[in-house]
Amino acid sequence: MTDQLSRAFQALADPTRRDLVARLAADGDASVGDLAAPYDVTVQAVSKHLKVLEDAGLVSRTRDAQRRPVHLEAEVLDLMTTWIERYRRQAEERFARLDAVLEQMEDEE
Repeated sequence: MTDQLSRAFQALADPTRRDLVARLAADGDASVGDLAAPYDVTVQAVSKHLKVLEDAGLVSRTRDAQRRPVHLEAEVLDLMTTWIERYRRQAEERFARLDAVLEQMEDEE
């Protein structure tokens, strides 16, 4: 699992990491301390989660004076969405064909 898509899906397999991504998407950039606040874990534990997300390309950290805000990288989410959407369309096409066959069978009865 070395490609970016695999790393992203693997990183998001954890509910805490999915929640961190959701919060960054909703609220924008945040510090590690701000991100850690709602959890009953240490800042270090949240930092480890962020490192996994960073390695997957889902977040990045920049330096802003003394702060190191965490930033969501939407491009990787776009890559994931494109992959999911392709298979969703294929599934919908199969269901549409099945609906047509079932309708034809009903008409023949």
